[in-house]
Amino acid sequence: MKKKISVHSSTKSKERASKLRIISGEWRSRQLPIPNIEGLRPTPDRVRETLFNWINYEIPGARCADLFCGSGALGLEALSRGAKSAIFVDNSKVVAQQMNDNLTTLKAENYQVVQQNAAEFLATAPPQPLDLIFLDPPFRKNWLAQIVPLLENGWLADTALVYIEMEKEASLPSLPASWTLQKEKTAGQLVYRLFAVNQANH
Repeated sequence: MKKKISVHSSTKSKERASKLRIISGEWRSRQLPIPNIEGLRPTPDRVRETLFNWINYEIPGARCADLFCGSGALGLEALSRGAKSAIFVDNSKVVAQQMNDNLTTLKAENYQVVQQNAAEFLATAPPQPLDLIFLDPPFRKNWLAQIVPLLENGWLADTALVYIEMEKEASLPSLPASWTLQKEKTAGQLVYRLFAVNQANH
């Protein structure tokens, strides 16, 4: 009997863990399924809340990209709060399919889901510069050192914002001189930072 209760509890816990809740905006409190994939880490609610308090006034009308999107938590939150468009990039076919399904469920507009390695995606010419980039790559894979230089190839608007979420023990790669740290905070095993880009002065 104890075994059955334990299994049932575990199943319920897993079901809860596989839902994403949008915090605010047009889709406030909507819950969406996310894939149960090893290594997929939706940005915790409290971290998202802090981040979007930082950038609240910058979101309306912004063109965004959620690279390594996973659950899509950051890009969806931005669209919910009035971003003009969002590109969701992830190498996983399962993630891309779930993103398309969730965006269809929300009746979202002005979005693009790209199933591709983020570095390969950024190696292509951007249709137009982006105002807001979310970077939450898999931990301990050294992705940021590859991605940051690629963003400088026309992907960033002159006054773009770049959000980086990473494991606390890791070091940031070398960053362009035009990037300035605006905010920084630690939550458990991760550290998250917001950078402002001012290319006009460089």
